[in-house]
Amino acid sequence: MEVKLSVRHIKSGKSLADLTGFKASSTIKDVKLWYHQLNPKLDINRISFRVEPRGKTLKDDQTLLSTGIAFKGEIYFKDLGPQIGWTTVFLTEYAGPLVVYLLFYIRPSIVYGAAAANLPYAKVVNIAAICWTAHYAKRLFETVFIHRFSNATMPIMNIFKNSIYYWGFAAFVSYFINHPLYTVPMYGDKQIYGGLALFIFAELGNLSVHVALRNLRPAGSRVRKIPFPTINPFTWLFYLTSCPNYTYEVMAWVGFSVMAQSVPAAMFTLAGFYQMAVWAKGKHRNYVSEFRDYPRIRTPIIPFLL
Repeated sequence: MEVKLSVRHIKSGKSLADLTGFKASSTIKDVKLWYHQLNPKLDINRISFRVEPRGKTLKDDQTLLSTGIAFKGEIYFKDLGPQIGWTTVFLTEYAGPLVVYLLFYIRPSIVYGAAAANLPYAKVVNIAAICWTAHYAKRLFETVFIHRFSNATMPIMNIFKNSIYYWGFAAFVSYFINHPLYTVPMYGDKQIYGGLALFIFAELGNLSVHVALRNLRPAGSRVRKIPFPTINPFTWLFYLTSCPNYTYEVMAWVGFSVMAQSVPAAMFTLAGFYQMAVWAKGKHRNYVSEFRDYPRIRTPIIPFLL
């Protein structure tokens, strides 16, 4: 069965090209490659196709038959605009907070005054700096050696939006924790080491889940599977939530906020929780709709609640 396609602009509906030679089993990636040949100056990562103008972007591995395009004979094109690699975005947005926090940690005179750098540091301030550094060093390590991205690129504006969020909160949190007038936690070592224990526990859990997710997807593929717990106890949270990596991430920042008794850190935690809850709900919906045997006991991010 030969399929003829009319490529139309997503906004105007104007016909941009008529493509022939496809089969019902041809994929969206095949159509992208063909359209790229017609427009070689257009980066293939900027090409997005949809069944309807207001529909979702089609995945590269979807076939013309499965999407219904084989019968309709029309597909809508959208230019996603300038793109940038996911790895580049992640390295930028994670390296920034690491550098910004440490700049405040050394108490520059332009921020805290000439004598600030010579004043003693509370023990918890040093611990907080180590925790912050370890967290973002872990994220950088995961970006390079663990994460496997389903898409090669994202819109270039994301690097500015994400960097403002991460870099801005890093400055906000570190300014107050590293301030010479910083007040140590009310309950002393119990609060400090209790928060630190939760932070370390959650960081190990987050790393364990990321490794488990990586092992689900062979290198260079877009394979999607239901994530299940492994022999690693930290992954057992998969029994109850769809995105335990987000659960552990929030848990880590709760521990950090308690340890440092920091309102800015708590605000950062709340903002992060809100965004991760949105992402977790979306991923949970995708799992449920894609896999008929998906465990119904799971919730997106908080066991039994959310």
